Amino acid sequence: MEKVRRKSVGIRNVLAMVMVGGKGERLHPLTLERAKPAVPFGGIYRLIDFTLSNSVNSGLRRIFILTQYKSDSLNRHVRNGWSIFHHEFGEFIELIPAQQRIGQDWYLGTADAVYQNLHLVEYGSATSRVIILSGDHVYKMDYAKMLDFHEAKEADMTVGALEVPCGEGRRFGILQVNEDERVIGFQEKPADPTPVPGKEDVCFGSMGIYIFNRDALVEVLRDSSGRMVDFGKDVIPVMLDSHRVYAYNFIDENKKEAQYWKDVGTVEAYYETNMDLVSVSPVFNLYDPDWPIRTYQPQNPPAKFVFAQEYEGGRLGIALDSMISGGCIISGGRVRRSILSPRVRVNSFSVVEDSILFDGVDVGRHCRIKNAIIDKYVKIPQGMEIGYNLEQDRRLFTVTDSGIVVIPKDAKIDPPPMKFWMPSVEKAEKKA
Repeated sequence: MEKVRRKSVGIRNVLAMVMVGGKGERLHPLTLERAKPAVPFGGIYRLIDFTLSNSVNSGLRRIFILTQYKSDSLNRHVRNGWSIFHHEFGEFIELIPAQQRIGQDWYLGTADAVYQNLHLVEYGSATSRVIILSGDHVYKMDYAKMLDFHEAKEADMTVGALEVPCGEGRRFGILQVNEDERVIGFQEKPADPTPVPGKEDVCFGSMGIYIFNRDALVEVLRDSSGRMVDFGKDVIPVMLDSHRVYAYNFIDENKKEAQYWKDVGTVEAYYETNMDLVSVSPVFNLYDPDWPIRTYQPQNPPAKFVFAQEYEGGRLGIALDSMISGGCIISGGRVRRSILSPRVRVNSFSVVEDSILFDGVDVGRHCRIKNAIIDKYVKIPQGMEIGYNLEQDRRLFTVTDSGIVVIPKDAKIDPPPMKFWMPSVEKAEKKA
């Protein structure tokens, strides 16, 4: 009982700052018109929903979101879906745009973003701890447990750490720790990372999650006069000799054997992480009532499946091994192993397989689509084939090395020549 009370008191004094300013260039063209944390995920969510849901589930009620790059859709999503706090009780979630309050530069990195907004940290007396979060990772984590660890160690800074095989260490900033989990060194994406004591094949990768004592954070950033760019390669090394810095081994709330934390920073990673959701037993569990993932959901009607002409050449509106969002109409088309965001329409005789369709996509009749990511409001012309002739697709769209076809938002697609689709149309319609 005492532990619950202590954790509750502590979390009330924590200020969360969520970093959402990166361009996410490796996710182009999905980030051409939006910030990476605003990229749709899993049909109804945005990437930022996972960090914000973790925050709410952990008891955090004071949250600043530091925006910078093409943040219109992110601002709208947060305003519509996350206005759930009560200012009269000292709760808030506020979007803070880059303002060039200090100097003439936009945010140069995570530490610089906080430095340019130190007035938010210093304002008032309620804040004793500051937690820095990234808004574009998929995972479940109770930040209150990390705060308890921070307090137990009497730390000035605690870094969220993920156990990763040493062979994958070059993808992370690596925390070197002693037997007490105190950080004694930092390696930026090393070829030969230092393993965790007692675990020869495992190293500690930084998750980009940091808890600071407020005074220590302000002191370090003020003393640097803006020379700190990133928390990993700049702040951690400076604090090692003068402050108590610890690594917190990530505790997964996903209730699976393996730890789940995904940086969907590339199109391939984004596609694979989404496709896991339609498997029979997904690694990432969206259906856990004990750890709900919140989002904004517009007032859409239920999904509808129409036409059941199961003879050869007939229309059959069906979806198998798929996630279908509200407002979708599967009108005589077939959907397999795919994710459909709200208000998608798949018309008669079309087949969509192993694909992710964003809000408002309209698939015309007699189309064949596979291994594709189709952004919002794209209208696929009748008879179009996507994912079957990659050389042809490359002339029109973005195609990754692994063969994923990506069609950007509002793309205008010319219909294929009549000879490309007319014979199949005539044959199918005669039988129908």
